[in-house]
Amino acid sequence: MVKRYEQYCPMAHALDLVGDRWALLVIRELMHGPKRYTDLVEHLPGIGTNILAARLRDLEGNGVVARRTLPRPAASKVYELTDYGRELRPAMRELALWGARSLGPPTEKDELFEGWLANAMDIVAPLAPAGRFEFRAGPEVASLVDGEVQDGSIDDADVVVEGDPEGIYSLFVDRCLDRVTIEGDQRLLEALLDVAPARVATPVTT
Repeated sequence: MVKRYEQYCPMAHALDLVGDRWALLVIRELMHGPKRYTDLVEHLPGIGTNILAARLRDLEGNGVVARRTLPRPAASKVYELTDYGRELRPAMRELALWGARSLGPPTEKDELFEGWLANAMDIVAPLAPAGRFEFRAGPEVASLVDGEVQDGSIDDADVVVEGDPEGIYSLFVDRCLDRVTIEGDQRLLEALLDVAPARVATPVTT
């Protein structure tokens, strides 16, 4: 049975299109470019292949995702966002900013997926001041260059920040500079932190 809210409301309609479990996470992965089915399985640990197939089918049917075949010699079938699908980026950033305020820092039990640091930088990218920032957390390296996210390191960074995942979270959400090492223009880094999400004052209970 297909579940719908049956309300003439743009928010209800949006949730009809992308509100099913896993749908927005599939879209999150495709925001970084086309992916093969196997790439999505790898980057979405815990999703059942039947669920992934169903979500891709629904998203394609709703005009959010499209399939195409890469040119030879690859000739692989990939999924990618349509223009309509890519227009979700601002809404997803706002949702991520809101969630980051009560997420809490990662613990040893949390499994961080490859690319998590670039995803975190993408949340604040549109509001970032002009400058060249490089962030390092173990094997993860991501950079912000004039509001654009780049994977990996950059030359001539104005600021280089290094720490563990918990320290990076505390830096952005709690404005805590003591748990990371900072090289370069600390005032520029503080300008970036001014646009980052602040932790909610009252703990969220579930």
